[in-house]
Amino acid sequence: MSVEKVAVITAGGSGMGAAAAKRLAADGFKVAILSSSGKGEELAKALGGVGVTGSNQSNDDLRKLVDLAISTWGRIDVLVNSAGHGPRAPILDISDEDWHRGMEVYLLNVIRPTRLVTPHMQKQKAGAIINISTAWAFEPSPMFPTSAVFRAGLASFTKIFADTYAADNIRMNNVLPGWIDSLPATEERRDSVPMKRYGTSEEIAATVAFLASTGAAYMTGQNIRVDGGLSRSV
Repeated sequence: MSVEKVAVITAGGSGMGAAAAKRLAADGFKVAILSSSGKGEELAKALGGVGVTGSNQSNDDLRKLVDLAISTWGRIDVLVNSAGHGPRAPILDISDEDWHRGMEVYLLNVIRPTRLVTPHMQKQKAGAIINISTAWAFEPSPMFPTSAVFRAGLASFTKIFADTYAADNIRMNNVLPGWIDSLPATEERRDSVPMKRYGTSEEIAATVAFLASTGAAYMTGQNIRVDGGLSRSV
């Protein structure tokens, strides 16, 4: 019996998460998708996979997704962690409760499913985890304070995880999108990009697919900017 390649995608009902699921399915992966809206479950069925309607802020829902993937295919090769939107406000107007919400949306959304899939990847001696982060993780913008703060923390988590599990051939990398077409378009934002256009969800999905492939087998602990030249950091 041939071994299936299996990808688990969280927050995969729309936007970049859904685009990643479609691209990975086109590349031959079986897909298991989580989303809170039910769209992920519908998309998974359309792609010949399985889905769960639930939240990436719930350990129980995530465990249900991982268990479903394992019971269906017996393995997990790739985990893609997407996210929704966290609180936005002037930085000192953000309440303690909203800072905690930001951590749930932008940091624990990665840590929770990573805990669940890593033991399976260790048994396989292989796996790739790809987190959809933000171009503003290292050049923070007051437009996205909770995202910038917790995704800077995600970069640290990613490096520590990558160092810890590299010997098990488990890789973790972050994709840092700039202005993408799943967001409302404005001229000012478009003009701020050297390429003078928004990126597409499909371009982010293509980067995810590369990081999931054997072509990226020697890449781990990295933050890959896909932002049309917006970032200036080295």
